[in-house]
Amino acid sequence: MSFEQLMRHWPAFSHAIQAFSHELGLATLDLHCDHAALRVNDFDNACALHLAFAHQGEIISNNVINGRPIIIIKLDQGLAFNQGTIDCIELPYPGDKHYPNEGWEHIELVLPCQATTIEALTAALLQQQPQLASVLAGDTDIEVKLSSPKGEHERLANPTIAFKRNGLCIKVHPHSIEAVIHSEQTLD
Repeated sequence: MSFEQLMRHWPAFSHAIQAFSHELGLATLDLHCDHAALRVNDFDNACALHLAFAHQGEIISNNVINGRPIIIIKLDQGLAFNQGTIDCIELPYPGDKHYPNEGWEHIELVLPCQATTIEALTAALLQQQPQLASVLAGDTDIEVKLSSPKGEHERLANPTIAFKRNGLCIKVHPHSIEAVIHSEQTLD
């Protein structure tokens, strides 16, 4: 998928992901969407997108997470989303997994809290949105993945809850991508 194709597909993806957010009840929490992420299967395509996005902003992180490079670009002009903009793009280079669809894959929302574990994040989310208990328990058609991804130099725990259905994914975590990147750059 080319950069131009991604930009043409953004409004449809944005609309679908916002509808999914409303269905989950996350939209009522007024959470900040700190970045959108892509899925790319081809290394050359990832390189081309890396270069194209670098011309649209500043690369603020080039880190290895789970064995593959992940680039974070802070856009000069954010992507329109809901009533605001998304300022950062996550571009993971291909790894061992082959994705059925390339292109926009997920957004990440910040639930401001002091959670350092997935259990604490789950409790904080349920405190604000108790109706998600059945989703988190696996009683719906929405897939839930709980994780604690960590970059090589990351010092800020950022557990993540991912809600997935029909090729859409919304992730919730306690810290913004920029705060996590800042933690990588802070020396003891």
